[in-house]
This record gives sequence, structure tokens and C-alpha cells, in this order.
Amino acid sequence: MKINQNTVLQGQRVTLVPYTAAHVPRYHEWMQSEELQRLTASEPLSLEQEYEMQRSWRDDADKCTFIVLDTERWSGQACADEDCMVGDVNLFLTDAEDPTLGEIEIMIADPSYRGRGFGKEATLMMMSYVRNLGITKFEAKIGQENEASICMFKKLHFKEVAVNSIFQEVTLRLDVSDQERWWLLEQTNHVEEKSYIELKLPAGVLQT
Repeated sequence: MKINQNTVLQGQRVTLVPYTAAHVPRYHEWMQSEELQRLTASEPLSLEQEYEMQRSWRDDADKCTFIVLDTERWSGQACADEDCMVGDVNLFLTDAEDPTLGEIEIMIADPSYRGRGFGKEATLMMMSYVRNLGITKFEAKIGQENEASICMFKKLHFKEVAVNSIFQEVTLRLDVSDQERWWLLEQTNHVEEKSYIELKLPAGVLQT
């Protein structure tokens, strides 16, 4: 989606930025990992294919993605995006008959950041952001072996609704009621939305 191409969401642990070509080499490096390929049910791509995928994420109307950065390292431009990357969070509009349903994915690629609340905050921030697009129902499809991810989504009030034994995959779902909406707002009221372009400008340069 192009709707988030200039959007930065800054939270306590994580900052979400648009997926740009500058992020592709690091992302491609991550996805050489057999563990990540298995956990994300992904096939290895060439670097050129990864650039094509990045363009698809940017341009396709049924996909929204952010790269997850370490806020502490990134804030104040202490380091470039690609040196602060820890994962990504994605949303797919999978049902043409129901534009209020989105499938959400979270990947914390850097093992040193797992189990520390980065995935949870990134997922909550994405869910809060896409509510503005009219998304009120979320699904997550997770490999049965990925117990940590299943547990995290259940802590975010998702309920297990299906198990596919052929693909060894669990489907979890959350319908955002008024009560859930207020809970989501409470969980993300610290998040600041900023302009990616302005943050990338050198000090003293005004956008024209």
C-alpha cells in the first residue's frame, strides 16, 4: 500500500517505518536463514526477486507492511534504518468479499530481540494503524511449531479458530468489539505518528 509510504509510528520499544529499497539487502540476508524460512513458510528468493517483492508491498492495494526498528538505537538518528532493523509486520487483505478482514503477520528476525515485547508492541501498533483503513477483524496463521508466536497472539486476545493438519498451521482470530477497540487504544496511546520524509532530511534542510 502507498498509504503508509511516508508514515513512521514510534513506540517505546519499536519504531515502524515503510519498507523501502534501502532495507532490502538486510531483509534478504535474514531470509537466507532456514529457521526463518520454516517459521514464515517462505521460499528463498534472489536479491532481485526481493527487490521486486519490496515494490509489490509498496504498490499493491491489498498489502501493508512496516519494517520494525529498535527505537532506542534508531531515535535521534543514532544509526541508519538498516542497522536498527529487527523484523517486519505485515497485513494482507485476503477476502475481496470482506474488506474489514485482514491477515496479520509479525516476524522478529533477530533472535536477540525475541521474547522481549518487540513483536507484541509492533503487532498492536499495526492493528491500531489499520483500524483507520476500516479493518475490524484480524486473522493470524501460524505454524503449529511456533508456540511463542501462538502464545503472543493469544495474549493479544486472539482466539484459536482452526487447525490445518496438512499445512500444520493454526488460525487465530480477533473481532474488534467496542471493548477491544478501547483496549487497543489504551495499549497504543503512547505511539507517535511522524513523517518519514521529514525525519530523513538532513538537519537544517526544509522540505519544499
